[in-house]
Amino acid sequence: MNAERDLTRLIAGMRPELDPGRYVFTTVDGPVPAGVAPVVTVAEAEGLTLVVREEEADAASLPYDYVAGRITLRVHSALDAVGLTAAVAGALADAGLSCNVVAGFHHDHLFVEHARAEEALGILERLTTRS
Repeated sequence: MNAERDLTRLIAGMRPELDPGRYVFTTVDGPVPAGVAPVVTVAEAEGLTLVVREEEADAASLPYDYVAGRITLRVHSALDAVGLTAAVAGALADAGLSCNVVAGFHHDHLFVEHARAEEALGILERLTTRS
């Protein structure tokens, strides 16, 4: 598979896509609870971090305090590509938006404040157009 490494082409080809769901970050001490299908897991010394749909967290009585929208950058970015995360995070930071980035094998996934997810999508689309 030919993953992209060139920053100009990465930004121009991002094709950001907003998932309609609401996602939350939570943590558990043991295994993933039944009925919960995380889109991200991170093993930390303090516990297993899960990023799950809000309705799944609610059904499993998992605590959370941040609700995010998920934006997927549809460009197939190489895991060793330099600058894409910085460019995206910088553009969002200029608008006062935080961004939690998770790199998958094929795509980068951005978790931004749900209430401002459409705004974040617009910023990324404008960044793509300017590139």
